[in-house]
Amino acid sequence: MNEVVGSHDLLLVTLDTLRHDVAAELAAAGRIPHLARCLPGGRWEERHAPGSFTYASHQAIFAGFLPTPAAPGPHPRLFAASFAGSETTAGGTFVYDTPDLVSGLAQQGYHTVCIGGVGFFNKQGALGSVLPGLFHESHWAPEFGVTSPESFENQVARAELVVRKIPRERRLFLFVNVSALHQPNWFHLPGATRETGDSRATHAAALEYVDRHIGRLFAAASSRRR
Repeated sequence: MNEVVGSHDLLLVTLDTLRHDVAAELAAAGRIPHLARCLPGGRWEERHAPGSFTYASHQAIFAGFLPTPAAPGPHPRLFAASFAGSETTAGGTFVYDTPDLVSGLAQQGYHTVCIGGVGFFNKQGALGSVLPGLFHESHWAPEFGVTSPESFENQVARAELVVRKIPRERRLFLFVNVSALHQPNWFHLPGATRETGDSRATHAAALEYVDRHIGRLFAAASSRRR
């Protein structure tokens, strides 16, 4: 990442509540082609998240602790705060002297933008303001949230707008928390109803929905530079 930070724009996407088993099945069946093109060999890698729910996982991610391969380590990190004795900080790790990755990138001249999805990003209370508060600029609206059947389309449209507004010479760190997989997701499967509720099938339909639109997000994020 030392060769990337400073020369590239950065996009971080979290698919909130993604099930590995469903994701792996869809990739193998060719049902999520846009996401599969970004995966090594077209396959998802099973990893352990450092937290078991949105808030804990994202606090860890923003501290540089991304999900690690589900195999014996140590696993060198992409990003890490300067910390004496860290066994996962390696030669390719981007090391920063701030408490979190977002401010570490800001210190390197990046404009940091958050497009929130689930409630921990809604800025409607003190807790929902913690994670967005790390960024220079943060966006959330009800149409980005878990109850909107068009949540990801709306998030992508906002991302496209954000990218167009930023001066071309300024580096960009764009973070998007995708809410579409989070319950309720029954409305993504034709024929499902509120009464039938969520299931593996509706979760799969929600991931297919994200796949149909994520190409636009990738295109926007890469429209300024690598």
